[in-house]
Amino acid sequence: MFKKIVIVLVVLIGAILAYAATQPATFRVERSATISAAPEKLFPLIDDFHRWAEWSPWEKLDPAMERTFSPTASGKGATYAWRGNSDVGAGKMEIKESVPNSKITIQLDFLEPFAATSVSEFTLEPQGSSTTVHWVMSGNNNYIAKVMCVFVSMDKMVGKDFETGLANMKAAAEK
Repeated sequence: MFKKIVIVLVVLIGAILAYAATQPATFRVERSATISAAPEKLFPLIDDFHRWAEWSPWEKLDPAMERTFSPTASGKGATYAWRGNSDVGAGKMEIKESVPNSKITIQLDFLEPFAATSVSEFTLEPQGSSTTVHWVMSGNNNYIAKVMCVFVSMDKMVGKDFETGLANMKAAAEK
């Protein structure tokens, strides 16, 4: 009986690993929100890493998180590194492109709990007296990420955080 259970478990694990290999090699998570503020008011919230504490969904997960900022406060070349508890892990962000009041592209390097590199892009689209903020994160799925995605997708893991972040940004910009 024990032998049959072991065989079934090995076959099940093998099937999961084989299925994981067929998962997409890339991922993309996107959320948008319309905020009653001009792009000129929203842009500094994103372009200046010092201001992320006002809206980022991850900033409040670890009040003792260690933060390191580059001498450049905002714009292309600005960096922000963090090291925190298991909820936030460790990593670094660098602004790769900064088009005033329009677009910010950030390279996101996760170090812990596992190494990964992604690109986040914020675009600001004026809509009369409001602005639609599009937040996109994309990257490659290594094999470990593919196995994880068998159980929960990147969209489900990160999408809720994006929604929270955009709601926080809306509250910060509209106050």
